[in-house]
Amino acid sequence: MYTDLMAKKILVLGGGGFIGGSLVKRLMKQGNFVRSVDLKAHEYGIEPNEMLIGDLSEYSFSEYALRLNDGSGFDEIYQLAADMGGAGYIFTGNNDANVMTNSISINVNLLRTLTKQPKSRLPKIFYSSSACIYPEEIQKTTNNSGLKESDAYPANPDSEYGWEKLFSERLFLAYSRNYGFKVRIARFHNIYGPFGTWAGGREKAPAAICRKIAQAANGDGIEIWGDGEQTRSFLFIDDCLDAVQKLMLSDYSQPINIGSEEMVSINNLVEIVARIANKEIGIRHTTGPLGVRGRNSNNDQARQHIGWDSSISLEEGMRRTYQWIEKQVRSV
Repeated sequence: MYTDLMAKKILVLGGGGFIGGSLVKRLMKQGNFVRSVDLKAHEYGIEPNEMLIGDLSEYSFSEYALRLNDGSGFDEIYQLAADMGGAGYIFTGNNDANVMTNSISINVNLLRTLTKQPKSRLPKIFYSSSACIYPEEIQKTTNNSGLKESDAYPANPDSEYGWEKLFSERLFLAYSRNYGFKVRIARFHNIYGPFGTWAGGREKAPAAICRKIAQAANGDGIEIWGDGEQTRSFLFIDDCLDAVQKLMLSDYSQPINIGSEEMVSINNLVEIVARIANKEIGIRHTTGPLGVRGRNSNNDQARQHIGWDSSISLEEGMRRTYQWIEKQVRSV
């Protein structure tokens, strides 16, 4: 499909995670040499050509991870490594210092290391930002018409995670201007799918709901934080990876939304998964960290500049995700 990406030397930082691991798998399938770097190997056995285990927030390891034995450089670097998780990790406030320090250190180390390389060998860099960078005050109602890239300023993210992502966007763009890096930046909107975290506290809403319903008996109820009327859009992993590769092939150098415009309430998401599971499921509303009231993507810029839009419906994506998570629950 992407023939001009064939046989490249590619570095994926954060390749042990959900999106990074899925990207590693795709890039290798396309015939590229892929080195993956993370604190851990992929939990579900996605294996790159090379796997380095270590902490990218340590400068010496970051420098080592970017070095190839043959003295050449990478053609592309995908920077997805970050300290992150779902609402239960991001919005409690208990992890703010680590989230900011660890993620900023990773990005600074990467960029500082690359400044030492000859300009003729500089790779194209992809940076994964987040919809969490958007101002809190324009996400206070459930009827969100879609966040545009221009809505990012005046800045007021609702979490330190969002502030770190916004700062890092500016960091990558500054290095692009000053050092000639080719940078591509995507603002991800709630990416989900198989082979992702589904338990343990860092999972996001689609995976958490799938797990709870897979574990529930027919007629049981599951807990949902808040009143469940908070809205989001969720993008299936295959659509996300299509967009990332189209962005990397393009000349577009400004931050761009990669998300779905199919907005749904959390209560409705429970209904969708219950229907997929063929179960009657009740909802017990409880207190918990919620984030913004309503968030949705506007894909106008993606359609215009990289020729991409989401194509997998929420129901189909959740069907694939539920089937995978149900197997994991049964195997425990």
